Amino acid sequence: MHIRAAVLRELGATAPYASSKPLTIGTLELDGPGEGEVLVEIKAAGLCHSDLSAIDGNRARPLPMVLGHEAAGVVREVGKGVKTVAAGDHVVMVFVPSCGHCVPCAAGRPALCEPAVKANVSGTLLSGARRLHENGKAVNHLLGVAAFAEYAVTSEHSCVKIDESLPFDEAALFGCAVITGVGAVFNTARVRPGARIAVIGLGGVGLNSLLAAVAAGAREIIAVDLREDKLALARELGASATFNAEEPDLVDRIRTATRGGVDYAFEMAGSIPALELAWKVTRRGGETVTAGLPHSSRTLAISPAQIVAEERTLKGSYVGSCVPLRDIPLYIELYRVGKLPVNKLMSEHIVLDDINAGFDRLAAGATVRQVIMF
Repeated sequence: MHIRAAVLRELGATAPYASSKPLTIGTLELDGPGEGEVLVEIKAAGLCHSDLSAIDGNRARPLPMVLGHEAAGVVREVGKGVKTVAAGDHVVMVFVPSCGHCVPCAAGRPALCEPAVKANVSGTLLSGARRLHENGKAVNHLLGVAAFAEYAVTSEHSCVKIDESLPFDEAALFGCAVITGVGAVFNTARVRPGARIAVIGLGGVGLNSLLAAVAAGAREIIAVDLREDKLALARELGASATFNAEEPDLVDRIRTATRGGVDYAFEMAGSIPALELAWKVTRRGGETVTAGLPHSSRTLAISPAQIVAEERTLKGSYVGSCVPLRDIPLYIELYRVGKLPVNKLMSEHIVLDDINAGFDRLAAGATVRQVIMF
């Protein structure tokens, strides 16, 4: 079949993207689903920093590639052997499909699935196939999803069935922003009630961590960002105190406000200065958790003696350490009962043709979550 899709052909485009147009909208050929694969009609897809990191060259990807990994849609066709979804099902897309058989999957850590990592780095589906073509030449899939398109073929393990009553724009957020931010709090850190929390970086992921901290019963929630509008939103969502990242003596001010530092600090900005701040405001015996992905060449200097003497923990969180089949339905239910009001993080609805301007807004930090509606 022929589909309209947004294709990235070169890395490192310069902003403004509305002028340089790193993503071109064109017609591609999409093969039908193979064994274990499904054809999904994309209904909504969110713009995320993981997409932006491919556009600006911060994370190298094989090109050409259809971007987009945070999405929801309707299954239209299933390939041979598919068992978990059927035609007509509404689904949320998952950007790390789980093979179910490798050592991490067998240990209950599907976010670390080894075949999925190999496929995602290579730009293929979990099967190793590429179902997208342009003039007979293969086009790569971002993270096995390639959701900036009218239709996508994915592994069945890249889809989680959801209740049909959930609007597609809200459902899409659960595929990345929600599971990454909420999962970091619930799964990676396992925040206990009464804890003191700091969230550094208030994009879609960071604000979801803030919502999860509220739901987990945190006693104090400190929010840090460069933008006053996001700090205001953080206060509306439950932050007990907010700080602009440019304020002088910020570390001392946060440690004073929290009487020695926080129990858990979450770095969600994807920058080394933000991670350094998160580390410095974490109290003795506390945990610093990062879901940010700065350029792989960047490094963090910390003292091993401090780690030992203060029993400190620095922990990574990928896909919120989630088990998607378990966690996405749970987080949706928490949303429905008012415990995770993720709908308050929706910024704008846009159309596919406005995608480059949308990434300008994302790069400037002027938005939380924009969603393409198909």
